[in-house]
Amino acid sequence: MTMPKKQYMIAGVLAIPLLALALFAAHMTTNMTADMASHVVGRDSITVPAGTAIHVRLDHSLATNQNDSGETFAATVTSPVVVNGKEVIPAGAKAEGVVVTSKPSGRLKGHAYMTLALNSVNVNGASYEVQTSTVSRQSGDHKKRNIALIGGGGGGGALIGALAGGGKGALIGGPVGAGAGLAVAAITGKKQVHIPAETAMSFRLTQPLTVPEG
Repeated sequence: MTMPKKQYMIAGVLAIPLLALALFAAHMTTNMTADMASHVVGRDSITVPAGTAIHVRLDHSLATNQNDSGETFAATVTSPVVVNGKEVIPAGAKAEGVVVTSKPSGRLKGHAYMTLALNSVNVNGASYEVQTSTVSRQSGDHKKRNIALIGGGGGGGALIGALAGGGKGALIGGPVGAGAGLAVAAITGKKQVHIPAETAMSFRLTQPLTVPEG
């Protein structure tokens, strides 16, 4: 049985407002869901402002002759990070950092130096990326030590020369001894940066960190 043309027209007219109503309802539901989600996020999250310090201890040692730039290191948070009276990052939380720069010392000149930064912290089983300031360590100057080693070698050579053949022997022995002293300096003169395990360090956030509450 076919539907009369008039009934088709009536059905079509009724369908248009019903479709519009359905679309409107779907739009409103989407907006309400988005608003509710934003309120939930705003209520359940907390932001640690830039400039906040994160205090840690290294879980293992680092050294310029053992660790290269780009390597990661592990650390443990030693003091809770508190915002508005609420603990955001507890003491004991695990953190990870990166060796930003590692430059070993030269044999006779040049300082060794190492620069570190944190790149993540673990809160309630989830890892959050952080951006922090850097901490740097630099070796001391070994120039004076090298001079002492070279001079000591020269003196020893002069003493041996004097015992062997008098003044002339002393003149000969001096440069030989100096050469020996230089060899000792070249072998032992490297002064590396070594940061022991359990070393305390403090990094400051350069960007805010937002994490869920609780």
